[in-house]
Amino acid sequence: MSDGDAGARAATESGGDTPSVRRVSDWSADRLAALAAEHGTPLYVQDLDRVRENCERLRDAFPAADVRYAVKAHTGRTVLEAVRETGLDAECASAGEVDRALAAGFGGDRLHYTAVNPPARDLDYVVGVAEAEPDLTVTVGAVDTLDRLAERGYDGRVCVRVNPGVGAGHHEKVRTGGAAKFGIPYDRAAAATRDAAERFDVVGIHAHAGSGIDSDQLDSHRELVARMGDLARELTDPSDDASEDADAPTPVDIEYVDVGGGFGVPYKETAPALDLPAVAEATREAVAPLPTGVDLAIEPGRYVVADAGVLLTRVNTVKPTPDERVVGVDAGMTDLLRPAMYDAYHPIRNLGGGRARDGSDAPAPDDRSATPVTVAGPICETGDTLCTDRALADPVRGDLLAVGIAGAYGYEMANQYNSRPRPAEVAIDDGHAAIARRREDLRDLTAVEREANRDRTAGAGAGR
Repeated sequence: MSDGDAGARAATESGGDTPSVRRVSDWSADRLAALAAEHGTPLYVQDLDRVRENCERLRDAFPAADVRYAVKAHTGRTVLEAVRETGLDAECASAGEVDRALAAGFGGDRLHYTAVNPPARDLDYVVGVAEAEPDLTVTVGAVDTLDRLAERGYDGRVCVRVNPGVGAGHHEKVRTGGAAKFGIPYDRAAAATRDAAERFDVVGIHAHAGSGIDSDQLDSHRELVARMGDLARELTDPSDDASEDADAPTPVDIEYVDVGGGFGVPYKETAPALDLPAVAEATREAVAPLPTGVDLAIEPGRYVVADAGVLLTRVNTVKPTPDERVVGVDAGMTDLLRPAMYDAYHPIRNLGGGRARDGSDAPAPDDRSATPVTVAGPICETGDTLCTDRALADPVRGDLLAVGIAGAYGYEMANQYNSRPRPAEVAIDDGHAAIARRREDLRDLTAVEREANRDRTAGAGAGR
């Protein structure tokens, strides 16, 4: 167990050797404070040992399934390498993610490119990769995309993404299963898959309900899985009388049914951990019986990395107002976008370390009263808050706050709005911490402009 996990619960919440969720209170306060002192804030901390534990928990729950990590949750090189080491495949949503996965050591036989309205340059890149890595699989959600692949001379491995008409997830913006943007409509999927099989090596069918599915949404998950099982049986054995009916559709010899991921994690401190073994059993029951030779596949992302990461931020301003107490910090929506974009809840823990206004050391957080506060970032937007009316150990200037369950879609959605450099990230591996992504500086903000100016100046000089 890594030093960063020194405070983890000794007992688990649903069996096994490690806790089924790591709360922000389980992180070593001393270790986080030391990392913030060494590397500054805002700072992401990602524990690779916890990433591996989550991967193993998924493999244990789905022992007969092909488990694929949804790379978009966290694309950091160290995280991808840790995931690869556990034996999970990589599910990539863009050419950039494919490139990252290749750099992290994934071979084509462990790469699945799931295209959503893919730009031409993405398809060009992936088709080029497939020439060298013919075992790469391209998941396609529109007949147009199949045509565009054929136009590029691609005839390799294809998985057809289906829109099952069933969505679930923590927010309407991430419920993909019922959104027209994603996949071929269910009532057209069988015909589209058979047509695709005449041009490509169709190896699977795919659907995904959404992101952040909790135990209360398992009925939607089961319905999606059941529909995909029905479709698999229709494709592989479309008619009992097929041998006697010359017009019967030709069976499609698929290898797997991918029912997506979206397994949720409890962001709120009192929320129970997802009962993963129960989810796995419900999934197997809903999809059964799969045709002989057809495997189950899943593609979790959030579950792998969310509770393996925290975001550290320093209090710089405390402002009492008639309506609320505002606590200003150096991390905002450019560092962690989820609260502003999804109204998402992230647990926040005051680790202390600040000083009172008279210059004396403030009491330890456990010795302070809990005070309702709004934690606000430095971005010029009203929505730039990490929480509102949240009871925290009364913050003072200089306190270090730990924002928990930040390992998924945290750094990945970081941006440079307001010309803010992106934060640094530290990876903890077997107790040892090292910079995984350096902190950007002001020169990074204008790097592409300076490069363009040099090219423009060089071009003008050459034309004289």
